[in-house]
Amino acid sequence: MNEEPATPAGLERINPAGLCPPTGFTHAVTATGGRLVFLAGQTALDAHGTLVGGGLPEQFERALANLLAALRAAGGGPEHLARMTVYATDLGAYRAHAPELGRIWRALACRDYPAMAAVGVVRLWDEEALIELDGVAVLPEDGAPGTG
Repeated sequence: MNEEPATPAGLERINPAGLCPPTGFTHAVTATGGRLVFLAGQTALDAHGTLVGGGLPEQFERALANLLAALRAAGGGPEHLARMTVYATDLGAYRAHAPELGRIWRALACRDYPAMAAVGVVRLWDEEALIELDGVAVLPEDGAPGTG
């Protein structure tokens, strides 16, 4: 089993040798100690509630920035993400843009990925949204909650 070192939040990313090598996700993440943060679904809405970004990569970038802003307000950072779900209205487009989405992830988040799933949906709450992200993070016990 290929085990990567634990993060300061007590997360351990596990990618067993018997499974297909992960690209853009981690097969399993264990968490010990810490405080759970459940992150609501985020789309590409700006601070005024207007959907921004016409294409999938632009919407992914804004949705991820929104998710990370909520996580930071709770006192965490991208390294604390243990689980994330991607809801996409077009999984084929998501796959086609995977290299670009990976670059956006590395620029905003980090090189480590949480355990992830991508789910195709007919539509999202924000009707023009192409993508929505939600997640679960584990913060160290000594981390102070944010003010958001």
